Amino acid sequence: MLRALAAVHWEMCASFPYCLAMPRRTKEAPGRVTPKADARRQTTAGTTVSGRYTAPVPMDYRHSPWWVPATMLTFFAIGLLMIVLNYMSLLPSSPTNWYLLGGLGFIVCGFAISTQYR
Repeated sequence: MLRALAAVHWEMCASFPYCLAMPRRTKEAPGRVTPKADARRQTTAGTTVSGRYTAPVPMDYRHSPWWVPATMLTFFAIGLLMIVLNYMSLLPSSPTNWYLLGGLGFIVCGFAISTQYR
């Protein structure tokens, strides 16, 4: 059964310019493809140097201002409080969907502000 499937597979591959399921290639050259970690260049300070440059992260981006988490948590709390008070009928007028949408809007704003938290 397997031989029949293999024969059909090779017949299909012969009719296409390339085959989607090619067999695994064997190693053509023996040895390592990448250099060992010891083979990397070292500076005078003893640190390794790679070929890629990574820019340092500025100090302004490492920490959020104090108002970012405070504002985020305030929006979360207002949204949750608005939804709970709507269900308890403690907000002015009868419980409406507008209070639910307002509460969800505050929660969405809290999530939007949370993307700026570092």
